[in-house]
Amino acid sequence: MIKVPPRIAESHVRAGVRQLCAAFDDSYWRALDAEHAYPKEFVEALTRAGYLSVLIPREYGGGGLDLAAGCAVMEEVNRSGGNGGACHAQMYTMGTLLRHGSAEQKRRYLPRIASGELRLQAFGVTEPDAGTDTTSLRTTAVRHGGHYIVNGNKIWISRVEHSDLMLLLARTTPLPDVRKRGDGLSVFIVDLHEAVGHGLTVRPIRTMLNHSTTELFFENVRVPAENLIGIEGQGFRYILDGMNAERILIAAECVGDGRWFIARAVARAKQREVFSRPIGANQGVQFPIARAYANVEAADLMRIRATELFDRGEPCGVQANTAKLLAAEASWEAANACMQTFGGCGFAAEYDIERKFRETRLYQVAPISTNLILTYLAEHALGLPRSY
Repeated sequence: MIKVPPRIAESHVRAGVRQLCAAFDDSYWRALDAEHAYPKEFVEALTRAGYLSVLIPREYGGGGLDLAAGCAVMEEVNRSGGNGGACHAQMYTMGTLLRHGSAEQKRRYLPRIASGELRLQAFGVTEPDAGTDTTSLRTTAVRHGGHYIVNGNKIWISRVEHSDLMLLLARTTPLPDVRKRGDGLSVFIVDLHEAVGHGLTVRPIRTMLNHSTTELFFENVRVPAENLIGIEGQGFRYILDGMNAERILIAAECVGDGRWFIARAVARAKQREVFSRPIGANQGVQFPIARAYANVEAADLMRIRATELFDRGEPCGVQANTAKLLAAEASWEAANACMQTFGGCGFAAEYDIERKFRETRLYQVAPISTNLILTYLAEHALGLPRSY
């Protein structure tokens, strides 16, 4: 694996990822989208080059870089026309293991994740009846000797079929028996090779975008007690600890999408001629693209601010959530401006606009909806009463 020097400039990371992505052009992603197939070759190339392990400390074989470098990787993947959703979870799920795992767990897993021997791409949290109300989840993990027995149901869990490990959040103490709703939840490392077919059933869900999404059914799945991360009952705090990184990385992907749409719209507006002049000469075409550009750039500034705070170890919940909100909305605005610029051609798969259009729409809903972010900002930034 190519080692990433510890103090390499962010611009060098960007240049390296951009060069790697050039080998995976529009036709590559278009073919995968048509077949709802996983970008195995791309993920392997990104792993070999060390870009999926930039956040893993050097002592465990990673790049030892900061979140700014991780954002550079994710933005450039999406800016190239690719989809970071195929592998972004490894960036933020790994943080739970790194910050809260035991020394033995880190020695056992992190070097193999960094090298690509193991993939940690699946994050088992969301449930059909709980949604974003995570403390109401019903999947249970009951201790029996040296194992926990897991029963329950998860939904919208991506990349399970293309991962070796999954982080699972389950209730280890019944909700009526805890003082706070967030207590009694625990995080486990699940070896998917041992679990699938031995109580864990995976049902693929076909969606409007190629995201390898599934529903999971646990029936007496045995998870070794040694796979518990941290202290039993404290898992919800561990998950929350990683959500700022998740928000910031997703914001970077949205910025990448936005810049891709704007570049395509500008090129089309210059090239397409109607009534003997480029359509880009018309303010009705110019203005939506220019406004989208301004909003993407503004969103990126908030993303940069959130990243700086995160990398300094300072509180950044408001900034991380704001960055995700603004970037998701800016990328969607850019998508609409691009689609309008292309007109009917934007709906044709060969132009790739409709594929990216579908992909960036997801971020209005997941990994957290814009409405939930607004409730968070109302409460934590503005001091308004809690609304949920």
